[in-house]
Amino acid sequence: MVVLSPDELLTTTRAVRRRLDLRRPVERRVIEECIDIASQAPNAGNGLRVHFVVVTDEGKRRSLAQIYRKCSERYFASPPKPASSDSGGSPWEDATRRRFRSELHLYEHLEEVPVHVIPCVSGRADGSGIPAQAARWGTVYPAAWSFMLAGRARGLGMTFTTIHLNMEAEAAGLLGIPFNEVMQAGLLPVAYTKGSRFRPGLRAPVSETAHWDRW
Repeated sequence: MVVLSPDELLTTTRAVRRRLDLRRPVERRVIEECIDIASQAPNAGNGLRVHFVVVTDEGKRRSLAQIYRKCSERYFASPPKPASSDSGGSPWEDATRRRFRSELHLYEHLEEVPVHVIPCVSGRADGSGIPAQAARWGTVYPAAWSFMLAGRARGLGMTFTTIHLNMEAEAAGLLGIPFNEVMQAGLLPVAYTKGSRFRPGLRAPVSETAHWDRW
């Protein structure tokens, strides 16, 4: 276990891509512990249930990676422009370029990540109004975040990706997910991390994001 205070856990559970250990296997017991903890996340009720599809089979991971790449080809064909010699680049521009390099690394090595986890929720929100959509996303995303926090505490790293949802039906067919009854919410590549120290990310200050009594 990685010993962290609650604040450290919440502020250092990063999107990990380049520091995933692709050679070290992840024990089934550890994944099941994380899922058990995630099942305690708050949900919208109304019979909604979160499921986690855990993919360790090498062939299926390779097929998922192919789906991921097909969905993200256009994105990776347009890398961020390098900073001009005059400006030197702002911290936000630098962070964007670092993130792109990190995302590209995952794009190139996704099938090598030992565990792929797909959080799902019962029922579909296609064409539904905002309240129905909010109920489903508000059920599956807290559970997925709890899974990520539990993983961080156990030395695991991951990142929450959603690009494969452009081919959600194909992924459902690959994994036997009943597409008409269950909605996928993302894909989390999971592995132990190289090192356990992570820093908070660059974010806008509270003075720019907190709105009191009105916008």
